[in-house]
Amino acid sequence: MSTVPAHPASADAPAGRSPAVPLLGLAWLHFLNDGAANFLPGILPAILVSLHTGAASASGIMAALLIGQGFQPLAGLLSDHLGGKTLTILGVSGTTLGLILVGQSSRLPSLLAALALIGVSNALFHPQSLALARSLAQKRHGAIMSVFLIGGELGRGLYPLIASLAVARFTTSSLWIVALPAVISIPFIVPLLPSLAARPADAIPIQWRRHARPAATLIAYASLRSFGLYALVTYLPIIWQHDGGSLVGGASLITVLLVVGVIGNLSGGLIADRLGRRIVLVGSGVLTAALITLYLMSFGWVLWVILGLLGITLFAAFPVSVLVGQDIFPENRSLGSGIVLGLGNSLGALFLLGFGAATSALGVHTALWILPPVALACAFLATRLSHPSRSMEAPSAKTPP
Repeated sequence: MSTVPAHPASADAPAGRSPAVPLLGLAWLHFLNDGAANFLPGILPAILVSLHTGAASASGIMAALLIGQGFQPLAGLLSDHLGGKTLTILGVSGTTLGLILVGQSSRLPSLLAALALIGVSNALFHPQSLALARSLAQKRHGAIMSVFLIGGELGRGLYPLIASLAVARFTTSSLWIVALPAVISIPFIVPLLPSLAARPADAIPIQWRRHARPAATLIAYASLRSFGLYALVTYLPIIWQHDGGSLVGGASLITVLLVVGVIGNLSGGLIADRLGRRIVLVGSGVLTAALITLYLMSFGWVLWVILGLLGITLFAAFPVSVLVGQDIFPENRSLGSGIVLGLGNSLGALFLLGFGAATSALGVHTALWILPPVALACAFLATRLSHPSRSMEAPSAKTPP
């Protein structure tokens, strides 16, 4: 697969300045944003109890959180038009506010509204911040993207545990404490960020027809991958508590899966830079299928080991798939990022609704056996994603980063 050269898109970062400080700032904002956008599974069992509803309702509540991410492609187009860094700031601020509001929601309608705010704000954050991260890289795009994504994965992994500790010690109304790091640090981080240049009026238009086939394959891949991930993080804590485990113990399962998965996030980008994207994308799908199968057949302490390995294999493909999305749409990489993360997550949420019906009919543990074939389907689609494609070639030197 040819890689589109990435030109600096910063309007205010002097040439030659080290990208380390703005990259770390972006990674920290990613930590805060994705933490606020993904804490829910850690306290979902407690929410189900407070709402007097069963496990099947978990899919609908999670879908309310995820469905708004379908706006990410639109946010990518808007980011490309506006430039700057405004959407990144609005996004992380909105997810933080939504986290606070979830803690103040005592009824289902207000809870769903707060979750919808988080989903839409998350959609605003990702396309522009991903484009900002790539704009900092002259080369080794996989490594740069991995560093940025590690911030998000740490947030996704730690916030469910942190939120569960707060709720177990106090009540859901104490979630404002979890939001304090974002409230304090956002004003200090924002001045460190570069600004994307707005799309010039004479820029090459998006070649929609040219990109249709690889984009459709990417959407199918991203939606199945997201469905598998969110089915795991939604229902593993519920199974744990159903079997007599604690709220914090169930949240710890997610933390192990996602935090250890940071190893995969970093190694996936490095391996792709050295050996190519195919081996990462296909290998991730095959190993994920094998490890989910092994998890469902195991018990005791070995479950934690399998979850850590599963996190590594799942997230090794994550930075690579973002790069694929950006290269499918070289005229607008924010759009490509939005399709991978947003549209994929949104469609994955719709699949999750159907999975909720399957858990009612079959039981949660039996329904989870759907996931190994889903991972193998991702591996198959990855073979098509990793093929060279004319749509991934830059059409002109005017192509924006």
